[in-house]
Amino acid sequence: MIKITSLVGLVVSVAMFTSACAQQPKIPLSESVQSYNLELVTKDIDIPWGMAWIDANTFLVSDRKGELRLVKDGKLLTQKIGGLPKLRAQGQGGLLDVAIDPNFSKNNLIYFSYSGLEGENEGAHTSVMRAKLQDFELTEQKVVFEGSPNSTKGQHYGSRLAFDKLGYLYISSGDRGNRDVNPQRLDRDAGKIHRIHSDGSIPKDNPFVGQQGANPSIYSYGHRNPQGMAMHPQTGDIWTHEHGPKGGDEINIIQKGANYGWPVISYGVNYSGTSFTDLTEKPGMQQPAWYWVPSIAPSGLTFVTSSRYPQWQNKIIVGSLKFAYLVALELDGDKVLNQETLFPGVGRVRNVKQGLDGYIYIATDGAGIFKIVPST
Repeated sequence: MIKITSLVGLVVSVAMFTSACAQQPKIPLSESVQSYNLELVTKDIDIPWGMAWIDANTFLVSDRKGELRLVKDGKLLTQKIGGLPKLRAQGQGGLLDVAIDPNFSKNNLIYFSYSGLEGENEGAHTSVMRAKLQDFELTEQKVVFEGSPNSTKGQHYGSRLAFDKLGYLYISSGDRGNRDVNPQRLDRDAGKIHRIHSDGSIPKDNPFVGQQGANPSIYSYGHRNPQGMAMHPQTGDIWTHEHGPKGGDEINIIQKGANYGWPVISYGVNYSGTSFTDLTEKPGMQQPAWYWVPSIAPSGLTFVTSSRYPQWQNKIIVGSLKFAYLVALELDGDKVLNQETLFPGVGRVRNVKQGLDGYIYIATDGAGIFKIVPST
């Protein structure tokens, strides 16, 4: 167990970790972390991309290299789940997010996103498969979403999954490294948020159904690389965050048919420091609910509802890959008021989720999966 004992310790921790890193955003450190410890669950997942709870004691973990595992009663089980599809585990691709069907107790269905090889073009794209989990085997597999066109580029797959209160499945798809073409074109699946029925069929009220040249699964467009997505527990709205380039990471509230502007508007610049747009706003394009300059490289997003964390209730917690900490965002309705840093130095945060047991879990690249527990 890692014990956070003082604010001084926190400052030392973050200073040691980021001494060689780029400039950090000026986000104040939270004293509330002194009330909590980090408890190691497992270190045996290389890149734990997705986490999804079957019940309060059992959750699935996807390893990006192409393995699906179970954690039960706080321990990673040695047996791996079989029946996964072929995928392209290169670059940022591999086995990505995982979600549980809202009626899992009756149908045993799970969903997972991956860098799929489906399609006629060379390369891969974001795909989503539905399958029945029986013991440690996936059966009755069905591809319910297949992004197109494929690309040999290795970046920007997205690719989070979230159900809303009505049972629609939302899928985030990154721009696949082709910013100047994919995000603004409605005949391409990259750079979009998609909405489908759980069987892969298209809801009749999707915004571009029947529009010539538009892919009907698209719900919103103009996105760069959304790697955080969750349903607001009160409003039912879908919230996302996405990576900007150098600066301009965003939090967005997804609206039907809306254009989120990438790359026409942005608060970021090229990684070289040069500008690719002079615009930060434009009529007909959505402004983010929040943005970061410099970038924090956000990954994973969860709404805190658990009574185990009274200081963080009704906040959003986001992971930072770049600076190896969590960011807690205070909300007033749909407005983000302020932010604070939690657990600096924990590791490259790939995902953060509140489990069915009420605890918050942090999945990091290489350092392990941790559970946040109150100090005793």
